[in-house]
Amino acid sequence: MVGQLDTERLVLRPWRIEDAEAALGIFGAPGVARWLSPAMDRVGDVNAMRLVLQQWIGEAARLVPPAGRWAIELREDHRLVGGGILLPLPPRGDDLEMGWQLHPEVWGHGYATEAGRALARWAFDQGADEVLAVVRPANTRASGTARRIGMEWVGETEKYYDMRLQVFRLRPGDFEAQMTPPGRGRR
Repeated sequence: MVGQLDTERLVLRPWRIEDAEAALGIFGAPGVARWLSPAMDRVGDVNAMRLVLQQWIGEAARLVPPAGRWAIELREDHRLVGGGILLPLPPRGDDLEMGWQLHPEVWGHGYATEAGRALARWAFDQGADEVLAVVRPANTRASGTARRIGMEWVGETEKYYDMRLQVFRLRPGDFEAQMTPPGRGRR
C-alpha cells in the first residue's frame, strides 16, 4: 500500500473513488489520452472512471513497494491535477516504470518534474536500483520531462507494450548527484 508523498507544491496521495470526476478531466483529455500506455484507453465518462479507480484501489493492496499509483494534487488548494505511477513494466515485470499524467491546464508549471522526482526518491528509498520512463518517440513533452527529472536516454526498444518506445533511466547515484545543490559536496 502506498503512502502520501509531499513536495514543495504537490501532494501525491492514494486514489479515492470520489476523485472520479476530476480524474476524468485528466485521463479523458485528448491531449493526455493520446499518450497513455496501450494498457489504458481513454476514459469516456465518469462511471468508467469510477470503475478504473476501483480497479486501481483494489490493485494497490497487492502491489509491492515501491510500486504504486498516486493522485497528484496541488498543495495550496488540494485540486487534483494528475496521476503518477511506479509500476512493473510488461512483459515480465522486471523493470520499474515511472509515469505521470497531468491535466493540460497545468502543463508548463514544472509539476510533472516535481512529481517525478518525488516518485524517484520514493523508489530509491524503498531499495529500487533504477526507474525507467518509456515514451513514444513523438511525445516531446514527456521526453523533456524525463530529462528534467534527471533521467538519461538509453535507447529505443520494442520490449515494452509491443511498440517502439524511447527508454529513459535514472539510478540512485545519478539522482543524488543531480539533487545535490551546487557547491555542496556529497558527504
